[in-house]
Amino acid sequence: MKYYIIAGEASGDLHGSNLMKGIYSEDPEAQIRFWGGDLMASVFSSMEADCVLHGRGIQDRATHLGAGGGAHEVGGVVLNTSTLKDGSGLVRHYKEGAVMGFVEVIAKARKLLGNVSFCKKDIMEWNPDVVILIDYPGFNFKIAEFAHKAGFKVFYYIAPKVWASREGRIKKLKAYVDKLFIVFPFEKPYFDSKGIDYIYKGNPLVDAVDGSKAMQESREDFFTRAGLENKPFIAMLAGSRKPEISTMMPVLTEFAAKMQALPQYSGYQFLVAGAPARSMKDYEQWLTDENRQYIKILFGETQSIIRHAEAGVINSGTASLETALFGTPQAVGYITNPLTYWIARKIVKIRYISLGNLIVDRLAFKEFIQDDCNADALVTEIRELIENQERRQKMLNEYAEIRSALGGFGASSAVAKSMIEELKK
Repeated sequence: MKYYIIAGEASGDLHGSNLMKGIYSEDPEAQIRFWGGDLMASVFSSMEADCVLHGRGIQDRATHLGAGGGAHEVGGVVLNTSTLKDGSGLVRHYKEGAVMGFVEVIAKARKLLGNVSFCKKDIMEWNPDVVILIDYPGFNFKIAEFAHKAGFKVFYYIAPKVWASREGRIKKLKAYVDKLFIVFPFEKPYFDSKGIDYIYKGNPLVDAVDGSKAMQESREDFFTRAGLENKPFIAMLAGSRKPEISTMMPVLTEFAAKMQALPQYSGYQFLVAGAPARSMKDYEQWLTDENRQYIKILFGETQSIIRHAEAGVINSGTASLETALFGTPQAVGYITNPLTYWIARKIVKIRYISLGNLIVDRLAFKEFIQDDCNADALVTEIRELIENQERRQKMLNEYAEIRSALGGFGASSAVAKSMIEELKK
């Protein structure tokens, strides 16, 4: 079958890549055309290589169209991480359209609308069996309406957070989505109350964490591989979007400077996890000759940085839940455009911004938002999490409850199997 998948940001790329693995496992002849990122492209490329090397009858798919994306040779066959002969492969990288916030969306409206128009045309030309939408509601709801009216089956994976704000979108879910696939246990009673049929198979982030290289690799091996000194370190995640990085990096570098100035932390390293699809130029303006001595920026090592840190300052989002699953004490920080924040306070109905806190419905770890997200406050909290063993253990106990609530390993495969079963009905 033909699957058209749309993931519009880094977290969607992560979940989309695991979903693709599940689809390929259940449907070895699957053709997948997708909007996503490096992780989804990697899964696609690996699967195509496997098909060619093991003679699974689809070698003709390996004739690439030169649509971009990095061609390489496997077993004498040229493969392309962009688009193959049958149209499967990467359509557009999420970095071309990822945006969050009310003011920010308005600023990029023309580009976003252009992407919507292109996507509609692309779906019609490729004619998939199903359109699978992963979170990213601003874009994906437009595609859901179009695809439904055009007669395509529409699945929504990682439900839009209508329980947090913009509940009016419930009508669109009912009208344009054939099946909703949710990933949080607290969503079940909510969607039950709205009369929306859904499938829940656990949370795919458990798969991403437990199956990761970071979970298997020792701290010493990580240090050796990354070329780091064997010293304790604090993780710092500034977010995946440029505006997030621009607002968080000044706070994080000030935080690191104040921590490093304390005698007991003078030997610490401070590792910034460079976001996927971003480059050093997005970070380097906040680096100085002095702080380069203890602040390091690593790309492609987010999970290892989280896993092996003494503690972390984590930008709110999927990464904070990922940090909880890795068992690393954290303080969540988030700063956005002041107008965006003002609007959000008017319409957002939830008590917490972090998924882990929402899952247990209490403050399992502290959230520092807007003006509260400052270097002094973060220093106080991180010191407490490192120096106060009772406080540290309490957070780890909260993490255990979060993990238990999300279910076990295998959610991505189970969702893929459910999707295929739905398509066969």
